[in-house]
Amino acid sequence: MSILYIRLPSRAMADSLQPGMPLYCEFASVSAAGRIEREGVAALPELADPVKRAQRVVLLLAAADVTLLRVQVPPLSATRLRAALPNLVEDQLMSDPAECAVVAGESVDGLRTVGVVQRGWLELLNRSLQTMGARSVAALPAQLCLPWQADMVHAAVSEQGMDAEVAARLGAQEGIGLSVAAEQQEALAFEVIQSLVAVVPQAPLTLYVPQARERDYRESLHIVPGLEQRVTLQADSWQRWIAGASQAGLDLMGGLNAAGGRSFDWRPWRWPLALAVAVVAVNAAALNIDWLRARREADALNAGMVQSYRNAYPKETVIVDPVAQMRQKLAAARRESGQLAPDDFIALAAAFGQAWSESGQSAPLAALEYHDRSLVVKPPPGSAEPGERLRNALAAHNLALTPQAGGNWQIRSAR
Repeated sequence: MSILYIRLPSRAMADSLQPGMPLYCEFASVSAAGRIEREGVAALPELADPVKRAQRVVLLLAAADVTLLRVQVPPLSATRLRAALPNLVEDQLMSDPAECAVVAGESVDGLRTVGVVQRGWLELLNRSLQTMGARSVAALPAQLCLPWQADMVHAAVSEQGMDAEVAARLGAQEGIGLSVAAEQQEALAFEVIQSLVAVVPQAPLTLYVPQARERDYRESLHIVPGLEQRVTLQADSWQRWIAGASQAGLDLMGGLNAAGGRSFDWRPWRWPLALAVAVVAVNAAALNIDWLRARREADALNAGMVQSYRNAYPKETVIVDPVAQMRQKLAAARRESGQLAPDDFIALAAAFGQAWSESGQSAPLAALEYHDRSLVVKPPPGSAEPGERLRNALAAHNLALTPQAGGNWQIRSAR
């Protein structure tokens, strides 16, 4: 998984740019194996291609833009803690908490490290990266990405023209940012060292400086006696920032309600999803075509039956169900010609009598009724359930027997 690290200048430096001037930042692209593939300085819009190809973008926010507080927080759930944080740090902020993104880190020694950053600036960075195609965005305080030693302060300086920004880690969970300006480029190194010495008056100091400016910073140490013994200079490198970022432990993007958190990357699934949609569309189209064909066949068959009924009975004006109406007409014609329908009383009674005799039954029936084109037979008292012999006899005469409540039998024509 490739990761793109971007070290940003402070918001104040970005605001000081003239309209149309690009915001330059340092960047490094790291492969899945941890090897730095590319590094340099570029304007943020020029990083659109690396941002799009990276699995994750890690922003190192300028230390001057992030305020780190140590706050005692009552035991709360994650949701309630997010809601309570602005009120817990309100007294320690100079700006309105509603205008800030506030994120709490892990609890250490009974206190939580709380990071505060201007919400508008963080939203602008997140929106810009999301527009470039970023899949996942994290924002870390630069001061917490510096090394930490109990008996030494580590600081790093970044220069742009005659302005410099300094990040200093004062403790395991503490750090500050300084903005330093000079009237001449030659004096900037001395101003940075003087500012750091004023903030850290006694502790040993390790200062990471741009490689191209290491000589100027070493010469500036000779100006003040004793600084060479207390200040150690080293050339800055991305390996150190990358190692520190993995242990920073405070992602400020969480203050935007997870707006910059991990999002599912749909790009590898584009073709499988497109294929699935195409298969569903083809099947839906096939089903609709088959339904339309069956519907046309049903309409043609119904039209044929209606036409046949009209040809047979031209005086009929209302045709609702041609099959049922044809059956009624045929039954009426048989009755008019003296023929019995299979479900007439006489036909049912005669057929049942023959089946009753053939099954070896001799006891007289208790009752025999006819309604709804069926016989309701009440068997003799004490008779058993209809046996197989009686059912076979009834079937031979096209009759069907159905037991009913009360012990009665319903006899219907099976034709």
